[in-house]
This record gives sequence, C-alpha cells and structure tokens, in this order.
Amino acid sequence: MRPLKIFIVDDSQDFAESLADILKLEGHQVELAFDGETAIEKFREKNFDITFMDVRLPGMNGVDSFFEIRKINPRAKVVMMTGYSVERLLSQAIEHGALGVLRKPLEISELLELLEELRPGGIILLADDDQDFVDSLEDFLTDYGYLVAVAHTGPEAVDGVLANNIDILILDLKLPLLSGLEVYLTLKKHNRVVPTIIVTAYAVEEADNIDKLRTMSVSDCFIKPFDPEDLLEAIRIIMKGKTKHSTSISD
Repeated sequence: MRPLKIFIVDDSQDFAESLADILKLEGHQVELAFDGETAIEKFREKNFDITFMDVRLPGMNGVDSFFEIRKINPRAKVVMMTGYSVERLLSQAIEHGALGVLRKPLEISELLELLEELRPGGIILLADDDQDFVDSLEDFLTDYGYLVAVAHTGPEAVDGVLANNIDILILDLKLPLLSGLEVYLTLKKHNRVVPTIIVTAYAVEEADNIDKLRTMSVSDCFIKPFDPEDLLEAIRIIMKGKTKHSTSISD
C-alpha cells in the first residue's frame, strides 16, 4: 500500500514538525505550512490525500483557509485541529465538508486510526481493449493505492473475476470475443457478480445494453472521455459501502 501524502498546516512549528516526524516514521510523505495563505498556494500546486488544519492561524484562519482549499479541490479531505473553544468556526467547517475535528493535545493512536480509515485500498479489474486508456487509468488508480488487474478480452475478464478476489470490475462494453453485457451475464450465471462500473465510448450505439445493465444493478456508467476523478469518487462510494456491509455482518 502506497504511503499517504499528508499536509499539516499549523502555526506552531514545533508541533507541526513533531507530528510530521511521527507520520514519516509510519512511512507517509508529509509537507508543512505555517499559515493559511501558504497552505492555499501549496494546494494550487499539489494534491494531498489528507490535510490536518489548525483552526487558529495567523492572517487567514484555518476555517476560511479550508473554504478556499475546497474551492481549489472540492474533494479535498481536511481534518480540523484545535486546542481552543471555537465551536462556531468548527461547526462551519463540518457543515462544509471537513471530515472531523482532532483536539489538541492529539492522541497519536486516534490520529493513526483515522489515517487507516481514510486510506484507499481494494482490487480493481479493468477490462478494456484500449491500451492507452488502460495504461492511463491503471497509473491513476495505482497512484491512489488500488491494486489493478487488467483484462483485454471478454473471456479474460470472466476468468479474472472467477480466479481472484476482485472488489470492483470496470467493464468496457465493446470487448473482443465477449461483449461487456455477455461478460456480466456469464458472471451472473456463475453467481460471481461484483460491483461493476460500465465504461463506453459508444453511448448511443450501446444505449440498449446500458439500459439492460442498469436494470441488473450495475453500479454506474461513464461515457468516454470522462474525468477520472469522477470515476475515483464512484469507486470510493462502492468501497465505503462494502466496508459498511462487512462491518454490519461481523457485528
């Protein structure tokens, strides 16, 4: 599993560097900023898996900085930190999508547990015969911590699901030897249907098959070209649902 890219924003340099040292020992990549304005500039240049943002910062406070960061990246994952009673500001941040609040002094075990909850993971089978599309999407998903297997034909897709513990199938509708619909129906006969996301460059031509697959509870459908960030969000929703389901069973 790849290390997380973590961003710490806190005006206490000693606190920020100490926290960074702990996270680096856990194998993560860490960057620091000591005020909101610098944090915003860094967000324009880089993407982070998670940001820990102090509420009280010199100049622009942490909550206003968080609002600006969400304008740059609406999916940015931010956890607020505070050692003060600033409930109004914290309420605003939570209402606008902050993941939560960590109270100073931090419990390191709580922090590490939170990171594990936010860490992506899972095995994705990418079934598509467009090599350029496969290469770019495989690199993108791997960067976000997913293990990616590849199938270039319909039979390879069926075999890949039957032989492996696949979490999600990304399935192109136009595959050699077996179409995407035929792949899905074959897996259904084997009682091995997994959460499936359909991708296609032929929305009009494949409209009937898309409609059939939607009635079979296919998770989502993306028309090429699409924003890979939208696909990533769909994957995260599926994985979150799988985690909740397995938790409820074990309880």
